[in-house]
Amino acid sequence: MNDDTPSDDLQFNRTPVLISLGLAIALVIAVIFGARWYFDSLSNQPIAMSPIDAPDAESAECTQLIDSLPDELLGNKRAEIIEPVPAGVAAWQTSEIQRITLRCGVNMPLQYTEYAQPVSLGGVEWLRIDDATPESTLSTWYSTDRYPVVAVTADESALDGQAEPVSSLPISSLAAADIEPGPAPLSQLAAGSSPEVCSEFLAALPESVAEGYSPLEVSEPNTVAWASEGQEPVVVRCDVAPPENYQAGEQLQQINDVTWFEDTQLINGSTASTWFALGRETEIAVSVPQFAGNSAIVRITEAIEETVAAS
Repeated sequence: MNDDTPSDDLQFNRTPVLISLGLAIALVIAVIFGARWYFDSLSNQPIAMSPIDAPDAESAECTQLIDSLPDELLGNKRAEIIEPVPAGVAAWQTSEIQRITLRCGVNMPLQYTEYAQPVSLGGVEWLRIDDATPESTLSTWYSTDRYPVVAVTADESALDGQAEPVSSLPISSLAAADIEPGPAPLSQLAAGSSPEVCSEFLAALPESVAEGYSPLEVSEPNTVAWASEGQEPVVVRCDVAPPENYQAGEQLQQINDVTWFEDTQLINGSTASTWFALGRETEIAVSVPQFAGNSAIVRITEAIEETVAAS
């Protein structure tokens, strides 16, 4: 009679499999907790923030603001600052490159002019200024209607898919302030003596002089401007006095039939340069940031060639 019951020596030994499975699970758990510990240790690393010119950083308002800031911002944890800690600073980070920094009591940037276009975020007006370095995604937001002035800096990796880092911060608790903007670019140049040639030229300027730039309404005479969020405006002013800093032998740029002089002495710490078109019926000045420089100058040159005769 056949016995279908398997003998003990033919039975499958599950013990090694169960041990291997247990070890694998333990290894996965160890890897998960190890990775978590690694990234937590990165986010908890103290960071260095160098002192800058921030005249109101030691004010009581800044001290209260720093104390009221959240422990987490857009998924980044509040970071420790390496001693000596500058007054009025805070930071959040997930890694060495994924961080947000805040400075209270700073000076308003030179880009805050009459042509600046602040936007309302979290009940506060903010001016965004993008880093002009190629391939950089770093931006700084400056509060423009609060005292003291607050600057928040972050790049795309720290934003965690959000458009900005400031709307959830308690900046609206600071006192409202009417901060006077600086003069508009080119507005302080002396006027020329041939305004009659400007209307045709200004009408010939393109709707946009560079990618992302759109017309900006301005009140200055014989002036046209274009704006792009995060960038300085492109400004054209027709009929200005000859550039004071031009001397014989200065380096000039020839674009098509128009000769240009870049007045480097007028660079004021922003990313914009001032260019003068020379040898025409009237002098034309252009304020243009590095980001839009080549495209804007070429398109403005074409309008000059079409409408302003050589002298």
